Amino acid sequence: MPAAPTSAARRLFGTDGVRGVAGEFLTAELALSLARAATARAKREDGRPARVLIIRDTRESGEMLEAAVAAGVAAAGGEALLGGILPTPGAPLLIARHGFDLGVVLSASHNPYRDNGIKFFGGDGYKLSDATEAEIEAALDQPHPVPEHPGRVRAFHGALEDYLRALHERFKDLDLSGQKILLDCANGATFRAAPEIFRRLGADIGVLAHEPDGRNINHNCGSTHLDRLRAGMQTGDDIAGFAFDGDGDRMLAVDRNGTIVDGDELIALAAIHLREAGRLPGNGVAVTVMTNFGFHTAMAEHGVEVAITGVGDRYVLEALREREWALGGEQSGHIIDRNFVPSGDGIASALLTLEALNGSDLADRHAMEKLPQTLINVRVSDKGVAEADEVLEAVERESAALEGQGRVLLRPSGTEPLVRVMVEAPTAERAAAASERLVAVLNAASN
Repeated sequence: MPAAPTSAARRLFGTDGVRGVAGEFLTAELALSLARAATARAKREDGRPARVLIIRDTRESGEMLEAAVAAGVAAAGGEALLGGILPTPGAPLLIARHGFDLGVVLSASHNPYRDNGIKFFGGDGYKLSDATEAEIEAALDQPHPVPEHPGRVRAFHGALEDYLRALHERFKDLDLSGQKILLDCANGATFRAAPEIFRRLGADIGVLAHEPDGRNINHNCGSTHLDRLRAGMQTGDDIAGFAFDGDGDRMLAVDRNGTIVDGDELIALAAIHLREAGRLPGNGVAVTVMTNFGFHTAMAEHGVEVAITGVGDRYVLEALREREWALGGEQSGHIIDRNFVPSGDGIASALLTLEALNGSDLADRHAMEKLPQTLINVRVSDKGVAEADEVLEAVERESAALEGQGRVLLRPSGTEPLVRVMVEAPTAERAAAASERLVAVLNAASN
């Protein structure tokens, strides 16, 4: 597994901003302080106040945190512009279109409603670097500078329409007339945007989980709870179903048989389509170490180069930027197409999937053949056991037996005392047998 980039020391920021229970960990005071510190670092070269876009999802704590963040921006002398409820990818898109110096997204993605989060996008449309996030944290312990004049807070009208217009421009040649499609909006940030853009493109849509009440975001719906969408697809005649997460930056699909189509298959479908259309920069795609072996086989057959990264969409995005490629993502449904926006975008990914299908049914996709996969979490006393000689020898032995037909991956958990054992093989029986042997070696080495 490639080493993840070294992070500066951070206490509050995780892999996707600052996240926790709203009002307990993520308080209004903390939100104000973070926004004030971030705005102070986003000063314009011309000396004018920083212009900061603020958007949020549908959680009941969103309004409280929106007010606190706006106050922090103004306290640093900046201009806070409130864009309201909008999917996360709307932030980098609007930053590019309107020249904002900073974007703030208030969301905890697929987490329960009690959680919320703050993530920052810079003036280039990309999430802030680890080093910049560490600087913001450090500033919280220092006296904050007092601006010559306090800033302002005002509504930014038309944010949703700007986002919809950008989607329509990108997919203007996609005619969905007569196509029946089922959407699950997770009672989250896509609840207005997703149905509207599909209707504008002519689709005959059904919609689930599109009535947010502040507390039902992600509750038994969305990309992490697919049962309702699967049931709906099996009882109707829709050609595809799409489920978004709470903040709209990822998507999973379901076909008419109720089969879940994960990010690996969706990225493969998009890569082949874009490659054939001459719209895949560098003829390459970036995915993580967790991507199914069948994906790599399919890409080799279609002349698409694959870069492999550590787990996390930020590492996929870094690989794309380094290579000047556009397409990448993860099994979880984070799919990035930098030709549109430098962020995962669930709605754009769904439309790209339909563009690639070119009117055919999702059940008839033939982008890749997934290999059977087993994933076992082994509880250990010391995660360093994954580097023990006998464990490494066992991994090498099983990998050699599967060479060219599958693969083995051992990955210590970043948050729990676990080692994750993943095996992919031509048959489920071979994958299970190899996994059992590796688990036995791990358990023996851990005792």
